[in-house]
Amino acid sequence: MNLGRAIALCRKQRGYSQAQLAEKADISISYLSLLEQNKRKDPTLSVIQKISEALAIPSGILFFLAADQTELSGLPVDLQEKLSFAALQLLNEQPPEQALI
Repeated sequence: MNLGRAIALCRKQRGYSQAQLAEKADISISYLSLLEQNKRKDPTLSVIQKISEALAIPSGILFFLAADQTELSGLPVDLQEKLSFAALQLLNEQPPEQALI
């Protein structure tokens, strides 16, 4: 599992800098940087929830994007592809606070 890669991917897709995401998630920039570099592999569920909420995506999406191929081996390939497509579509949508009213 590579949670740091998933966080960085989602952050970049949303167009946030590390500073912006850290502020939105109420965590330090240095902690976020360490998470993204996989130098801290022990984030609590509450930290993951804060990051997910700041990115406006379900935490399950982060876990799915962080999963290694071996961790997904129990899922049929077509389901893996559908889930990947749905995750990417979700990231391409504007977060609710940025959507035009």
